[in-house]
Amino acid sequence: MAIKKIILMKIDKDMVVSLTYELRTTTNEKELIEKVQKDKPLEFITGRGFLLPKFEENLTGLCVGDQFDFILQSNDAYGDFTEKAIIPVPISAFLVDGKVDHDILTIGNVIPMIDQDGNKLNGVVVELTETEVKMDFNHPLAGEDLHFKGQVEEIRVATEEELSHEHIHSHSDHSCDSCDSCDCGDDKQGTCENDCNG
Repeated sequence: MAIKKIILMKIDKDMVVSLTYELRTTTNEKELIEKVQKDKPLEFITGRGFLLPKFEENLTGLCVGDQFDFILQSNDAYGDFTEKAIIPVPISAFLVDGKVDHDILTIGNVIPMIDQDGNKLNGVVVELTETEVKMDFNHPLAGEDLHFKGQVEEIRVATEEELSHEHIHSHSDHSCDSCDSCDCGDDKQGTCENDCNG
């Protein structure tokens, strides 16, 4: 009786990958920044720019069940902390119906904003005056080396439909408004990764 050779699928470009992991910074390994568990794993299509390039690079070649443990230097993660990202914003930018919304202007509060190019970004209120709000637009993990430790849960080849729509179609109910424009339709099942939940 011939023995069939089993070929294990490895992480490569244009695959749907499911991961569980813990994230800490090297400056404080005791503090858990993020924990992704099996009931809600991180799912993404490789090679599409959804995640940090070096993060994906460290996963390439792994199989289901493989564990990973690596550190991303800050310049391969969210960059260095920079004073240039702390910007004074005119208080008039926070006018709502002609009045300044003082409820959101609290030191330490994170405010979602849009820059002049239409990019979404979050700013932290660091200082207030009568005329302006000083905001820090550095990523919360800027300047930090990131320590990822986890396991590959699932790997499969992405479908042509997923690649053209640039998001995953899973087996859960498909409730993504933005998929109306990409013809996913209500008859298809899936979870969208692209701006569908925000």
